[in-house]
Amino acid sequence: MNVKSDIEIANSVKPKHILEIAKIAGIAPEYIEQYGNYKAKIDLKCLKDNKNPDGKLILVSAITPTPAGEGKTTTTIGLADAMRRIGKNVVVALREPSLGPVFGIKGGAAGGGYAQVIPMEDINLHFTGDFHAIGAANNLLAAMLDNHIYQGNALKIDVKSITFRRCVDMNDRQLRRVVDGMGKKTDGVMREDGFDITVASEIMAVFCLARDLSDLKARLARIIVAYNTDGQPITAGDLKAQGAMAALLKDAIKPNLVQTLEGTPAIVHGGPFANIAHGCNSVIATKTALKLADYCITEAGFGADLGAEKFLDIKCRVAGLKPAAVVIVATIRALKMHGGVKKTELNTENTKALIKGLPNLLRHLHNIKEVYKLPAVVAVNRFPTDTDKEIELVIKECKKLGVNVVLSTVWADGGKGGVALAEEVVRLSEQPNEFTYSYDSDGSITDKIKDIAIKIYGGTGAHFTEDAKKQIEKLTALGFDKLPVCIAKTQYSFSDDKEKLGAPTDFKITVKNVKVSAGAGFIVALTGDIMTMPGLPKVPAAENIDVDENGRIVGLF
Repeated sequence: MNVKSDIEIANSVKPKHILEIAKIAGIAPEYIEQYGNYKAKIDLKCLKDNKNPDGKLILVSAITPTPAGEGKTTTTIGLADAMRRIGKNVVVALREPSLGPVFGIKGGAAGGGYAQVIPMEDINLHFTGDFHAIGAANNLLAAMLDNHIYQGNALKIDVKSITFRRCVDMNDRQLRRVVDGMGKKTDGVMREDGFDITVASEIMAVFCLARDLSDLKARLARIIVAYNTDGQPITAGDLKAQGAMAALLKDAIKPNLVQTLEGTPAIVHGGPFANIAHGCNSVIATKTALKLADYCITEAGFGADLGAEKFLDIKCRVAGLKPAAVVIVATIRALKMHGGVKKTELNTENTKALIKGLPNLLRHLHNIKEVYKLPAVVAVNRFPTDTDKEIELVIKECKKLGVNVVLSTVWADGGKGGVALAEEVVRLSEQPNEFTYSYDSDGSITDKIKDIAIKIYGGTGAHFTEDAKKQIEKLTALGFDKLPVCIAKTQYSFSDDKEKLGAPTDFKITVKNVKVSAGAGFIVALTGDIMTMPGLPKVPAAENIDVDENGRIVGLF
């Protein structure tokens, strides 16, 4: 049996013209700015002028990821197509892929099989240039900061206290720590510096949390780049950089309209990493989708302890959003990996390993239902090697928590394979819920971090290094202690140790560094060995990507 690759499937479908997709979404032509025939920008006036009531917000999250795969984005897209199949008006809202993972390990991030957004090559590569604009705005601020110091340093910036880093949208470990400004006096002031990947930058977080262009500019102005010799923060506003940065982002901030393989409107916009940043697409994209459709299907990155926690505790808090239901995506294979089975042995029935790995799923479900008070359903991406006995076991354990399990085959069957999931999501979303957050914003920085570690991760608390304690003390004195917290940790475990699979309990996360993203409006706590600039693997996906003489890209998947 010849199984088609994702890119072959994507290329086999003739997409609808983007103006037809806009019509399906209810977007008038005057709000559409075409980027060719199959992608477009949506003018911000579309959201401002739309007086429709908001639709229902459906969040798709997942168990803790493993190399076996879960299929969260694929499920999100397939669910949207399934919702249309049962007669619902729906728009899917996704993040844009980063070039780092595309050329690194992951390959692409536009869904898979028969549940994809297209044109997948464009979406996975330069798309409409949003990430390049974000990188340019970031590096303009960095250049203006260093130029201010070179030109006399009127703001008395302490060069040793610079917190703002340059960025590039590529995995490049060589740039994690650099020394720049070397050479002659006219080449700048020599100092230690470094690069973050663009999706981990504060500009990306600001971009995704801004309500409109005015809010974007105000947030950019609040970004803290350094401290002066008196210990007071120096901002982008102090450098008079926010206007030029906003000018670079004025088109990027407009959400991107594309489509699924089945012609469902899809808004793909913004893309912060969920293990480092808050891991959700832009507020503007989500709010636009809610105004256009009765149902907005969106996702948050990695497992529910990362993306969903930040979606619910940060994005919903900032934007005033209230989800109607949550989908937790799982696979039998991944649960068996959490139970200790090697990837090479996942095709054999193993209920003992499944029982051992199931607590990972059950903890995520408990968090959604009992901490956040939201209705949930489990979507199991079915593989041919999954046995009835294994599936029955998952159904039985989830029912103990009052959660239904629905089998999904959207990868193989598209929207048709997600109809049962769509019907359950509609049922859940019609129920009232008492959505709440996992911590009180009035609590201290330390208390909020501990609340997440205990309530969401299942640990016993948090250990703070001496540096972290001093940083918290300083940020509290500066009045930033009421902001929500964004914990950066490994995506592979509830703990900050990627080797602890399943649902570990007897652990504390170690907070090594605490800083404020004043523009984004949250505190960042870095734990474990988390890094803001990934590296390429031994055999990067880039080695298999090519373009033929006709300009057709191959090897993306």
